[in-house]
Amino acid sequence: MGSADLWLALARAGRFAEAWAISDDELVRRRGVPCSHWPRHEQPVWDGTPLAGRRVLVRCYHGLGDTLQFVRYVPLLLEVAREVTLWAQPSLLPLLAHADAADRCRLLPLHDGTPEVDRDVDVELMELPHVFRTTLETIPRRVPYLHVEPLARPCARDVLAVGVVWRGGDWDANRNVPYTLLTRLAAVRRVRFFALQRDLAAHERRGPFTPLDARLDALSTARAMRALDLVVTVDSMPAHLAGALGVPVWTLLPEHADWRWLEDRESSPWYPTMRLFRQRGDGWEGVVDRVAAALRRLRAGAPPRGDRASVSAGGAAAPAGCPSA
Repeated sequence: MGSADLWLALARAGRFAEAWAISDDELVRRRGVPCSHWPRHEQPVWDGTPLAGRRVLVRCYHGLGDTLQFVRYVPLLLEVAREVTLWAQPSLLPLLAHADAADRCRLLPLHDGTPEVDRDVDVELMELPHVFRTTLETIPRRVPYLHVEPLARPCARDVLAVGVVWRGGDWDANRNVPYTLLTRLAAVRRVRFFALQRDLAAHERRGPFTPLDARLDALSTARAMRALDLVVTVDSMPAHLAGALGVPVWTLLPEHADWRWLEDRESSPWYPTMRLFRQRGDGWEGVVDRVAAALRRLRAGAPPRGDRASVSAGGAAAPAGCPSA
């Protein structure tokens, strides 16, 4: 097993201290090796330089969801660094302005080349769990850490308002749930479904999931989610957005899910308001059937995932993440 495969196996098992040891070895091996010609999301950035007392440029080279998940580390970084500049995807900047401690760091739009900003050390955002040696017990899991005002509620209070997302980016179609299969959820009574999906096809606009009038940029989507009772989504940016907002969210996962969701668990170590629905050898059909059954139980009375007030008060920990796999 190669080091990358071993790292992933350890991370999925929640053995983060051992995963960081592999990352430490990788820091030594790659020292002096040029990587600027690699795809951005594969480029290691941090060279092991301590960040305490330094001016730090944080580069967001991964996906939008990755940025929303790991921006929780910026307040921790601000506790030790002299200055912090967050170089992030332009589409996220209006939303990131509402993140914890955003008023204490500089936000810059990501672009080709390197920003003209004075700094002492660079780090990629997803490398911060390695920097802080995050473990299952020390992951920063207080939510919400994104704070936006909700839109007006889109339906009556006695109807459960559920936002749905069935398709993520083109790079991993394995995470997408077939639209026609997910529409089975519409059979659950006293639930109103709203499409949080971007780029709806014509037949999807005519389907049982009501399109929202709001522009589905990151900030508008966040405000729409705050007006809903629950979000049901595939493993994509909206899952992280809902979790960061402290909104109840059910995330639908393929059988071989990303390392950050660990293995064989229904709760997320990253998001207290998230519930995981995994394929169990029964494909997406089994997942959708279980989601429908859970919605029926929810209609019978229980909250989707705990009480929002107690969740917002923060709490202990759960697993942590890591980058350079």
